[in-house]
Amino acid sequence: MYLGEKLIKREPFRWGIVGGGKTSQVGYKHRLGAMRDNTSFLLTAAAFDVDAERCREFGVSLGMDADRCYPDYKTMFEEEAKREDGIEVVDVATPNFLHYEVTKAALEAGLHVICEKPLFFEAEQGEEIKKLAEEKGKIVAVTYGFSGFDMLKQMRAMVTSGKLGKINMIELRYAHGFGCDPEGDVKSEGQKWRVNPAKVGKAFVLGDLSTHTYYMSQLICPDQKLKEVLCDRQAFVGSRYPLEDNAYVLMHYEDGAVGRMWCSCVNAGDMSSQHIRIVGSKASLEWNDARPDVVKYQIQGQPEQLLYRGLDYLDASAQEDERIGALHYTGLIDSWSNLYKRFAVVMDAKDRGDEETVKNVIYPDLDHGIDGIKWINACAESADKGAVWVQV
Repeated sequence: MYLGEKLIKREPFRWGIVGGGKTSQVGYKHRLGAMRDNTSFLLTAAAFDVDAERCREFGVSLGMDADRCYPDYKTMFEEEAKREDGIEVVDVATPNFLHYEVTKAALEAGLHVICEKPLFFEAEQGEEIKKLAEEKGKIVAVTYGFSGFDMLKQMRAMVTSGKLGKINMIELRYAHGFGCDPEGDVKSEGQKWRVNPAKVGKAFVLGDLSTHTYYMSQLICPDQKLKEVLCDRQAFVGSRYPLEDNAYVLMHYEDGAVGRMWCSCVNAGDMSSQHIRIVGSKASLEWNDARPDVVKYQIQGQPEQLLYRGLDYLDASAQEDERIGALHYTGLIDSWSNLYKRFAVVMDAKDRGDEETVKNVIYPDLDHGIDGIKWINACAESADKGAVWVQV
């Protein structure tokens, strides 16, 4: 059980952030996730905003030193490198089109990187960054923020131990209704760039939503290798074209398993957005983010079982992040906190040369980020060719 105690021997990582300011939809999640237990990361410097004054005002409102609230990331990296107490890790919480250049600059400055998803626009950029990270001896992690829920590790343990038999079907859904209002694209600062192809890339909801759920399926079923996808996508709010606000994806895996993904921001009225169902030859597992502490376990011919977070019958891996005990409900910030705890552990291990820990920590790493790029681009290619099968 994890009760928020200090897990790394050193002082908290001195942490900076690029983006994630006052108008950001994700900045607060990053800050609270990183500093919830106040043991792994300490927010030291920031380039919150393209508006330097707004950046300073926001940083000061958080209790930061005004002199370490910088006008841009290049200045932050340059000035922090001059300090004995300069930052050691940087968080990239910018619009997608900046992820690659900021991540590259951070690695060149000798910093570990935590980057928002989707990682970059092209897989080749990911491979270049992977080579640079290896040269610099640094970690690049990706904030698939839902993937820190404890019960996903329980599902992984049951899948990999064979309790479900052979995996035959993977059913995925991330479909909410908060994109139904076309005026929202204009009113929300965080939404404007998400529907601009120049800033978001080749997809809207396929990148913004489905990469979360796709990675979670990889976490749960690590041995399932995707072979090809067929994608049909729509822009029901026409101003979003050529990007999509709804998509259906069929998947073929190398071992013969099949899958489906429904991804949408125009699923009007739905508040239970993410669903994952793993169907094996013997049994199935089902989870949704409306009840993240519960997994349905359905063995063919037997009564359905409900598995609850925090109880002793769970696999040890599902207990590693436990803070509050059974019957006390967790939420999205707990998931983010679990991720940041793992990021700190793996970064500390990397700095100490402990490659065994680096290899064994379960977290969304650079390879998973590259897989996300390939997923988005294959889906977009399939849809643009008229919904045909495309190799991944």
